[in-house]
Amino acid sequence: MFETLGNRLQSVFDSLQRRGKLTEADVDKAMRKVRLALLEADVDFKVVKSFVSRVRERAVGHEVMRSLSPGQQVVKIVHDELINTLGEPGRLNLGLQSPAVIMLVGLQGAGKTTMAAKLALHLRKQGRRPLMVGADVYRPAAIEQLQTLGRQLDIPVYDEGPDANPVQVCANGVKQAVKNGLTTVILDTAGRLNIDEMMMDEIKSMKSKVQPIETLLVADAMTGQTAVRVATDFDNAVDITGLIMTKVDGDARGGAAISMREVTGVPIKFLGVGEKLKDIEVFHPDRLSSRILGMGDVMTLIERAQTEMDQEEAQKAGEKLLRGEFTLEDFLSQMQQMRKLGPIGQLLDMIPGMGKMTQDVDLSNAEKDMKRIEAIIQSMTPQERRRPKILKASRKRRIAAGSGTTVQDVNALLKQFREMQKMMKQLRGGRGGMRGLGNLLGRM
Repeated sequence: MFETLGNRLQSVFDSLQRRGKLTEADVDKAMRKVRLALLEADVDFKVVKSFVSRVRERAVGHEVMRSLSPGQQVVKIVHDELINTLGEPGRLNLGLQSPAVIMLVGLQGAGKTTMAAKLALHLRKQGRRPLMVGADVYRPAAIEQLQTLGRQLDIPVYDEGPDANPVQVCANGVKQAVKNGLTTVILDTAGRLNIDEMMMDEIKSMKSKVQPIETLLVADAMTGQTAVRVATDFDNAVDITGLIMTKVDGDARGGAAISMREVTGVPIKFLGVGEKLKDIEVFHPDRLSSRILGMGDVMTLIERAQTEMDQEEAQKAGEKLLRGEFTLEDFLSQMQQMRKLGPIGQLLDMIPGMGKMTQDVDLSNAEKDMKRIEAIIQSMTPQERRRPKILKASRKRRIAAGSGTTVQDVNALLKQFREMQKMMKQLRGGRGGMRGLGNLLGRM
């Protein structure tokens, strides 16, 4: 989401860090570029003015001008002020209330129904027993969509059909949760194409009736300059307690998240980072700030790996790799595990320095290459995966036909795999194989 903004800011700071000393004029020039980058990212102009003013005030102070590395100090100041602007980490305040009621509000098309399911799945992983309530009686098939998601996740859904009173549906849903011993109720309320008085009156009545502990505004990260008005109107109507940004994995400029957080003063709780129901992340301002400035986000990568990957299997594969017993079957298994972590471009952005190194690389080709490699290995028999030496011309033609590739593609994979095995032998022998292995993995 913040790729363009991040690239612009990193370019500004690269030029600063090449200077031995900074003058006030250097800082002013950099701040003009920062202001322009933020405005182009659709950050509200009042928020930009406040942000740049705070950064400049600190950047022309003693902590920078007398520093041995003034450029790095400016980056640190921007990092700190971004964290300050983005607010506190996203934590749900569910308290001791049972069931804890969470009401999702927002405009039509923001992704409330899907987010209700994502949030329910996230809370179940934390040991809570959620119930989703279909209170959107206006949008065609909204209730059916929620029911389908509920069956997919094996999470109960309460609804009374499209002709029911949505306020009463919410109240009855809470009673149902109490009756069945469920600990969390997630209300999927109706959205509108435009903010109107009827919609606001309805969600005010819902809030008054069920007293939710959290009222979360679900907002599309691609909202742009209208984000401030949307957030302000909802906050004035129902006192929202937090924000959930959806479609963060898209090509949004990112300004909506910064603007809505700054204007409302409420924290961003979650980010919707993909289309799958597991694609929801707790918001960490320090991690997002680091990503924007090209510093990576190793903690999120580690947490994602711990959740998605089979740790025992990964350890065994690593040991086999070091012993020289790593097969194409193991390679396929580890590649499939890695793909669970998300798109390769997203993963590289989390590794410090890698996002900048690959910003001119078409990573869509890398995704295609991985799929092609997977298809080739899957077209092999178990014996061929374990003993690729037996692959002669006829077998290679069969594998190429079965995977929709060419014999040249099969040969290229086998050559790279043999090089990897050779590098691992050098590594075990202590002959500087790590550098060569890094180059090989980069090419693969």
